[in-house]
Amino acid sequence: MTDTQGFSPNALRILKARYFMKNEKGDLLDKTPSDLFRRVAGHVAGAERNAEDRRTWARTFTEVMMARDFLPNSPTLTGAGRGMCLSACFVLPIEDSMESIFGTVKNAALVHKEGGGTGFDFSRLRPKGSFVRKTQGVASGPISFLKVIDAATEAVKQGGTRRGANMGILRADHPDIEEFILMKKDGKTLGNFNISVAATDAFMEAVRKGTSYVIHDPYRNKAVDRKDARKVFRMIVESAWAIGDPGLIFIDRINKDNPTRGLGTIDATNPCGEQPLHAYESCNLGSINVSHFFVAERKDHFDWDRFAEVIGVAVRFLDDVIDVNEYPLPQIEAMSKGNRRIGLGVMGWADLLIKMKLGYDAPAALAFAEKLASFLRTTATDESRKLARLRGSFPNISRSVYKGTKMRNATVFTIAPTGTISRIAGCSSSIEPVFAFEFTSRIIDSEIKDLHPLYEEWKERNPGKKPPDYFVTAHDIPPEGHVRTQAAYQKHVDNSVSKTINLPHGAALKDVETAYLLAYDLGTKGITIYRDGCRDEQVLTKTVPAEKRMPQERPDTLTSVTDKIKTGFGNLYVTISYFNQKPFEVFASIGKSGYTTMADAEAIGRLVSLALRSGVDPKEVVNQLNGIGGSEPIFTEGGLVTSIPDAIAKVLERHFGSVKNHTKDLFQSICKMCGATLPDEKCPTCPNCGWNKCS
Repeated sequence: MTDTQGFSPNALRILKARYFMKNEKGDLLDKTPSDLFRRVAGHVAGAERNAEDRRTWARTFTEVMMARDFLPNSPTLTGAGRGMCLSACFVLPIEDSMESIFGTVKNAALVHKEGGGTGFDFSRLRPKGSFVRKTQGVASGPISFLKVIDAATEAVKQGGTRRGANMGILRADHPDIEEFILMKKDGKTLGNFNISVAATDAFMEAVRKGTSYVIHDPYRNKAVDRKDARKVFRMIVESAWAIGDPGLIFIDRINKDNPTRGLGTIDATNPCGEQPLHAYESCNLGSINVSHFFVAERKDHFDWDRFAEVIGVAVRFLDDVIDVNEYPLPQIEAMSKGNRRIGLGVMGWADLLIKMKLGYDAPAALAFAEKLASFLRTTATDESRKLARLRGSFPNISRSVYKGTKMRNATVFTIAPTGTISRIAGCSSSIEPVFAFEFTSRIIDSEIKDLHPLYEEWKERNPGKKPPDYFVTAHDIPPEGHVRTQAAYQKHVDNSVSKTINLPHGAALKDVETAYLLAYDLGTKGITIYRDGCRDEQVLTKTVPAEKRMPQERPDTLTSVTDKIKTGFGNLYVTISYFNQKPFEVFASIGKSGYTTMADAEAIGRLVSLALRSGVDPKEVVNQLNGIGGSEPIFTEGGLVTSIPDAIAKVLERHFGSVKNHTKDLFQSICKMCGATLPDEKCPTCPNCGWNKCS
């Protein structure tokens, strides 16, 4: 058996691109998956108390990861043994002062540098227009500071391949709530943020009853207005239908169920919403591939005994991570070690249901979801209690619901997205249904065909036949089916559940409203929806002038300038011609005539020329080309050049100035790193290199 046996070509490609350690020259130091997993396991097992335990647990951790029964979150795979932070989720506080706000901007940059995602609650900031006594001016409001953090995130992510991810939250009873709800509808604002409204019980009950609710000014600490709850809720629904934001966080429910509420309120979550956290708290995550525990011969087709064994190993692994972790801030280290919060979850749920021949939202599937979630929570809690007897309880236990008992970790169970690690494990993501059983991704002049292995296996055994009903995709499932699956898990999850409620393109506003209200009624802690194709539609429906534009005729003589720029395919030469002191044509050449790359460069030049001759602003051309990914990204003295189109955009920027609002980044259907086509989801994962839009 070789080290790569069982890992798909895509999984190996992702491991090499994202997780294998490299030296300064870019040479791989990890050569095989076992090299990676031994490195990670050895580092994490360093938390064990003696040499024998360290050897034993390093071997056990390696085995479960090599078997792909359990995998930790991406920062742990990337950073173990490299002096990096291993946690994925953070929440940073923002108080109503310039010192606090810009201190948080700095702290967020330090977290993003380590590859973490951050959540923020902006509800303590005074509303827009409030009087500022010190300057005798008026406050700009929380939305302006959301934009500040977004800009800082953009700057940090330009320095590497990781994308900063944020969650911005504002309470429904904040005076600026309507501006917050609508701020992303232009398709340009806050490209580095997911946003959610913190919906209080009072707000949701007012929506149900059709009454008004109180608006509270956090600066003056008093009620200042009342708003029509259904009007505000309708705005939330319409914006979510249009662009997938905002989601809802049921903040009172989160705090009611918070086991460490003696430490104060929880006001925010991580970027995908599955991890509610106190200020400065972090959480490290990992997931078990439940499809590996299917046993056809058993009564309920599941190996509960082996599942319990892997849960025990995973809990110990995640608890060890807390001690070997390198934290970006001392406050984060103190709070993280004080609560020792871990988030063990699952992946491969849809694959397990296919093996069991159950429809995703069938009553039997929902019942099994509750059974599996209950078993995982009970077993993980028991394992945490065992560790507490060996190592001691979490330090803040006296301010928790576990006061007077033994418990190692304040929480144990989280359902997180598993986009990249599920690609490595070769299974479906988290508790999501399969997005598509056949998916073709294009990279420049090649294609990658992605065929779901269980579907492929069935087709080979049943040529020409129609697949049975349990082969169901995300858009085949009604919104209620998605919500009920999330709710079935949430009954037993002590953290929260990240789940995208996928809606077909033709879904109505009423469908979004129904999903949001059902999520509240069924006891979930939050909800996010995404309507198929909604973000592409935003681009297509942007207002354009009514008059017909015709390209200008080309004069016989034009002045021009030629720039050279390095790309992954060699030197690209870009010639810009001018007419009446304005850019008029662009010619691009690379390589030899007849090569595909030369044809691509020439085609892009012709289309750019057509746009310029038709009066299109050159900055809009840059806006469309900048950041497009390709298969051969390369660092040059001018920064990262991701593709030929990106190189052309960078040359144009040299002459016409930089463009900051890259709408392509928000609406892209291609991978930012390698150029592969992405599935149309809210947080799609690249099938080729594993890049994820929200991580």
